[in-house]
Amino acid sequence: MTRTYTPRAPDALFQPTQVGDIAVKNRIVMSPMTRSRAGAHLEPVALNVEYYAQRASAGLIITEATQISVPAQGYVDTPGLFTDEQIAGWKAVTDAVHAKGGKIVVQIWHTGRMSHVSFQPGHQAPGAPSAIRANAKVFVEGEGFTDTSSPRALALAELPAIIDDFRQTCRRAIEAGFDGVEIHGAHGYLLDSFLRDGSNHRTDAYGGSIENRARLLLEVMGACAMEIGAGRLGVRLSPVSPANDSFDSDPQPLFNYIVEQLNPLGLAFIDVVEGATGGPRDNAPFDYEALHDRFDGTWIVNNGYTRQMALDVIASGKADLVAFGRPFIANPDLVRRLKEDLPLAELDPAATYGKGPEGYTTYSALT
Repeated sequence: MTRTYTPRAPDALFQPTQVGDIAVKNRIVMSPMTRSRAGAHLEPVALNVEYYAQRASAGLIITEATQISVPAQGYVDTPGLFTDEQIAGWKAVTDAVHAKGGKIVVQIWHTGRMSHVSFQPGHQAPGAPSAIRANAKVFVEGEGFTDTSSPRALALAELPAIIDDFRQTCRRAIEAGFDGVEIHGAHGYLLDSFLRDGSNHRTDAYGGSIENRARLLLEVMGACAMEIGAGRLGVRLSPVSPANDSFDSDPQPLFNYIVEQLNPLGLAFIDVVEGATGGPRDNAPFDYEALHDRFDGTWIVNNGYTRQMALDVIASGKADLVAFGRPFIANPDLVRRLKEDLPLAELDPAATYGKGPEGYTTYSALT
């Protein structure tokens, strides 16, 4: 099972293409990045509208991760998409991006064990596949970065409601004007933590074998594809990223199986984090082409791509789009800078998270 890649023009990175049912004007993706600037009720506000509209030259924007429910939250001031107020806030964002000719999908998540009791109804323990605390930290108002809370193992009877929360959030995303949805199946959050034997010690139908550990993600993807159409649905995977204490003893067969099972759904895209999120691309051996060989839809790559790497991978045909994260923070006009090979502005790490426009909407485009 080896794919033959069809070479493209050297400047194909800047040419339009199709992502499932979504037509995009170039092959550059703004990667999802948590910025913690939602309103008092976790609704997008005018500041968020401005931020995304500034970056509408991307072929596709994937928003910051967005909660599917109250218990899904794990960080302060991260937006939701489960109330009418939140839908209205996101509608203002999508309208502004569309007015500038952009396309935008929302990334939705349940943070699972990457949470803290302060975010949970009744201050109960966060839900997870097993009662194993993530050796990681979350940001809590008034406390700063603090250890995650010890989670509880979700009961089997709770899982159908979580699947339905994902499904309903997909429906709300379309109501809010999004062009599609990315399911967050990466970085140690709930769906990813079910996949991995480092965090999933269950002995029921959702634990043990690869087939069982993949069950929840596959059920979520199937329900969401039925709700909004697979051509508007994608998923993010991070096979070997250790982010948020994520670990599996043998990730290659696990992710080969996942992609094999996802392919018949006809998804719009798979968004793959290569290596350690925000870190080394070669932190662990992994054959990403073996995954790509198993998928017929749009293949999005990301993590540390330079301009030349992006040009090369798209021209080679080995990827269909390239996602950029941090460069989009400090360069709202990143597409132009990449196309014309112009210098990139540097971001201010101290202003990545927090309130207000500084370090969020204050980066300037070139004149």
